[in-house]
Amino acid sequence: MDPRILWKLSYGVYAVCGQKDGKNFGCIANSAMQVTAEPASIAVSINHDNFTHGCLTATGRFALCILPESYPPLAIGKLGFYSGRDTDKFAGLEYETADGLPVLKGACGYLICQVRQTLDAGTHTIFLAEVVDGALQSDAPPMTYAYYHDVIKGKSPKNAPTYRGQEQKKPQEKKGGYRCSVCGYVYEGETAFENLPEDYVCPICKVPKSRFEKIS
Repeated sequence: MDPRILWKLSYGVYAVCGQKDGKNFGCIANSAMQVTAEPASIAVSINHDNFTHGCLTATGRFALCILPESYPPLAIGKLGFYSGRDTDKFAGLEYETADGLPVLKGACGYLICQVRQTLDAGTHTIFLAEVVDGALQSDAPPMTYAYYHDVIKGKSPKNAPTYRGQEQKKPQEKKGGYRCSVCGYVYEGETAFENLPEDYVCPICKVPKSRFEKIS
């Protein structure tokens, strides 16, 4: 099978946020969808290895924040490419609390969800949850996964259900360019990479310039 056909499926970009033992947890998810209208219910797929997975299994509650095209890439990188086991992902992020759960400021809106069922899907668990509350925060266009890849130039972490194992080796990458060794972001700025300041960081996952590798 040609795996590229799977890339034609449409997705959004969301933040799954929660709280356990007084500490916030969360991750970026793109496999989230509404599955029923009455009652409104949402299905979200989370990798077993994610710290968020264990927290969500224990608490059974989460806020699904719908991210707009204008949401800062650095914030997406922090939520998507770091682990809550050793990082406070919410440090430096703008958020507020709704029904005891952290919700991101600047999002299109959020849904407060109560898990009703789970389905083991091998590497992932599908959490089926009832929407118990929600709010519209902005009319800004929501970010699609295609926009994240094509405009922001973001990559998929390996734990993502739609991880593209071949996307790191696209033939159109220019030889002599530089690629982030953590998230796969390819620098395509007008300034030569070698001339960037030493405090330059990846716009997606925020690692320093030293973590970039030259594309041979």
